[in-house]
Amino acid sequence: MSTDSADTNPAPANVTPIDPPTLTTKRLVIRPYRLRDADETARLAGHEKVVDTTLNIPSPYTPDAARDWIGTHDEMYQTGAGVSLRIGLKDSDAHVGGVGLRVNSRHSKAELGYWIAVDHWNQGYATEAAGAMLEYGFNTLNLNRVYAHYMMRNPASGRVMQKLGMAREGRLRHHVRKNDAYEDLELYGMLRSDWQKRQQGSSP
Repeated sequence: MSTDSADTNPAPANVTPIDPPTLTTKRLVIRPYRLRDADETARLAGHEKVVDTTLNIPSPYTPDAARDWIGTHDEMYQTGAGVSLRIGLKDSDAHVGGVGLRVNSRHSKAELGYWIAVDHWNQGYATEAAGAMLEYGFNTLNLNRVYAHYMMRNPASGRVMQKLGMAREGRLRHHVRKNDAYEDLELYGMLRSDWQKRQQGSSP
């Protein structure tokens, strides 16, 4: 799971609202959260192994807390602050995780974050969902840069970033504190120009 931290740059005075998207891939439907998703979101995202590799998921994660969080999304979209989507399987609608972008429109950049339910690890869902979110960020939101980071003890998240074609940009030493211990973060990023070259290279 990619860690998820706030960008402290203030929002511009004139914000552009975001129309909540629904994205589809070969195996997934990636859509806005609904209040009825709260119980399952709390159960899946609140698993100790998910909490351990992310920064902002509370523990314990209660259904009420999940409902409160989902309730903030209307304002997030209205202010153009970001996108947060539920990852579901196309064939069964099973909830397998979440993916989002925290947008800084002043600098035309966003932080990519994702988590996958433990029962669905190692099936490529994070890469598939995050790839769809990158495409949305560059093609629809017209971002110039998307970045992400992960705790070094969670190399699986780094492999997702590498598969997406993101470039390693460095290490943020003791950048966050988790469970009373300081953690190093590995930083990855992709520019619009990188994305365009990658898409041109994959064209027949």
